[in-house]
Amino acid sequence: MIPSAFDYHAPGTLVDALALLEKFGDDAKVLSGGQSLLPMLKIRLAQVGHLVDIGRIAGLEYIKEEAGFLKIGAATKEVALERSDLVRTKYPILLDTAKVIADPLVRNRATVGGNLAHGDPANDHPATMLALGASVVAQGPKGERTIPVDQFFQGLFATALAPNEILTEIRIPVPAAKSGGAYVKLERKVGDFATAAAAVQVTLGAKGEVTKAGIGLTAAGPTPIQAGEAEKFLTGKMPDDATLAETARLASQAAKPTADRRGAPDYKREMARVLTMRALRAAVRRAGGKV
Repeated sequence: MIPSAFDYHAPGTLVDALALLEKFGDDAKVLSGGQSLLPMLKIRLAQVGHLVDIGRIAGLEYIKEEAGFLKIGAATKEVALERSDLVRTKYPILLDTAKVIADPLVRNRATVGGNLAHGDPANDHPATMLALGASVVAQGPKGERTIPVDQFFQGLFATALAPNEILTEIRIPVPAAKSGGAYVKLERKVGDFATAAAAVQVTLGAKGEVTKAGIGLTAAGPTPIQAGEAEKFLTGKMPDDATLAETARLASQAAKPTADRRGAPDYKREMARVLTMRALRAAVRRAGGKV
C-alpha cells in the first residue's frame, strides 16, 4: 500500500519546526529517522496531514558526557551508539540494545529519539531507558522541559509529548563505580520485534550487594514495563542465584502481555522471567560481581 496524501516539510531550524507543529496541531507528525513511522503510514495504520522532518536540523546528533549525564541528541543514529567508544566502555547496555534493533540498513537511518517518541512498547530503547533511570528533554513553544522516562510512556503509541513539542535530548545519569547493565532479547528472527526482552542495570556496594537496580521489560504490555517490585526486592541484597531467581520471577509478574503471532501471554511472561534472569547475571558480571 501507499500512504494517504500528506504535505512534507523539512525545516532547517528547531524554531521553524516548532512553528509548523504549532500551526498544524494534531494534523502534524514529527519525522526523525522514519523507520517506525513510515511503515505505519504505508499500511495506513497511521495517517497524517503534515509530516515535519527534523532530520536536517543541525545540532541534534551527539553522544557526550556533561554535567553528570550521558547526553544523546534525539537525532543520533543507532549506528552511532554501536560505534561509540564511550558507549562501549561505560554503557554496554546501550550497545546491547542498539545491536538488536532491526538490521544494519535500519540502524543507519533510525534515531534514538524516534525510537522513544514513537511510543511503541515493542521498541527496544524504552525498557533500557527505564532501567537506566533516564529522562528526555522536550522543546516546545514555551521552552524546554525535562520528563523522567518513567512518566513518559502513557499508552500504546502515546507519550507525554504535547502535539507542539519535539523530543530533543535523552539524559542518562552517569553510572557510579561498580555499575553494569545488559539487554537481552528473544526474537523470531534477526531484525524482528521482540517476543520478549529485558533490560537490567545494577550498582554494587563495597561487599558486593546491590545498592541500586533498574529493570525494564519490552513487549510486555501496552507500555514499556518498569518492574518496580523486582527492583525493590533486589536492592540491598547479595546477587546470589536464589535472589536473582526471585527477582526475575517478580519481574515477570509485572508483565501484562497479549497474545499475538509471537506467542501466548503465559509463554511471553515466562520468557520475560528467563530473559530477566539472563540480563541480571550479565549486569552483575559487568558490574564486577560474581554469579
